[in-house]
Amino acid sequence: RTPEFEMPWLLRFFDQIRFYEVSSEELHQIRREFPQGNYPLKIEHERFSLADYEKFLNENEAEISGFNKKREKAFQQELQRWHIDGQFHYQEEDNSEQVETAEWPEEHLAVDSPVSGSLWKSRVNPGDKVSLGETLLILESMKMEIDLQSPVDAVVSQILVTEGTQINAGQALIILEELV
Repeated sequence: RTPEFEMPWLLRFFDQIRFYEVSSEELHQIRREFPQGNYPLKIEHERFSLADYEKFLNENEAEISGFNKKREKAFQQELQRWHIDGQFHYQEEDNSEQVETAEWPEEHLAVDSPVSGSLWKSRVNPGDKVSLGETLLILESMKMEIDLQSPVDAVVSQILVTEGTQINAGQALIILEELV
């Protein structure tokens, strides 16, 4: 929840989103501050006019139709490449054996995935010292990157999954030995 959003979801019906370019530094700042409610969002309230919208669609019908045809052609070409490359029939890797056989000392801390998706990038290696809030792993879920941060000052004991591995919500991904 943030000052702009009283409910635990960001979008409501008929919300419109505008994307804008930011620098790498700005993106890191936004990712750091937004979850704590410290990054204000620009929200503009407008009235939606169905008549104006339908007028816009009619005035731009040829351009919209051309774009849709171009997009469909590109999609069909991509679909054909998927068939040729063998990517069309995806088979999920079974990583249950890797997870089931992982063991760690009882006093160590397992950091679980908050989402289902895949491990996109590991930012640490076993033996690395990490600080509270430091990014350990970057997860990918639904085309979003999610930083998995250290809940404590610790030493990385084990990383249980490799980059590209499919993961499940609640699955232990990394083991930490807390520094005392």
